[in-house]
Amino acid sequence: MNLSNVIAAMISDMLEENNEIEIQRNILAQDLGCVPSQINYVLSSRFTPERGYMVESRRGGGGFVKITRIVYDKDTLIHRIFSSVGDSIDAETAKAHTLNLLRQKIISEPQAELIFAAISEAPYRRLPPQIRDTVRADMFKQILLSVSK
Repeated sequence: MNLSNVIAAMISDMLEENNEIEIQRNILAQDLGCVPSQINYVLSSRFTPERGYMVESRRGGGGFVKITRIVYDKDTLIHRIFSSVGDSIDAETAKAHTLNLLRQKIISEPQAELIFAAISEAPYRRLPPQIRDTVRADMFKQILLSVSK
């Protein structure tokens, strides 16, 4: 397992116990034998709003970071995702939203697998590259509408 995965797993484990944690970036980096920027990378790539997290960074005093797992009711979450999609969405962002829906038990594992198939690159290969993300956004929005019923 690479270091980014170890850091992400460690933070995820902490969040299992509480939906909000505060960590000191320098201490975590020292414990893991890495630089604080590695912690920043994991936070910015794995703990994003699309994945259902809010990260607040505080400078000074060793660099505290507050990570909050955002929990919404079904209708609010679907509305927020729908609104954030806009006119286009890439496969990775759509996947992150889908994983968030799964984690919050809005959709089931089989539903998530179907959504992953619909938003992956494969169904869009025959389309011109410049419209793939637009078509994916339309598809993902239709899926969200069907899930909201």
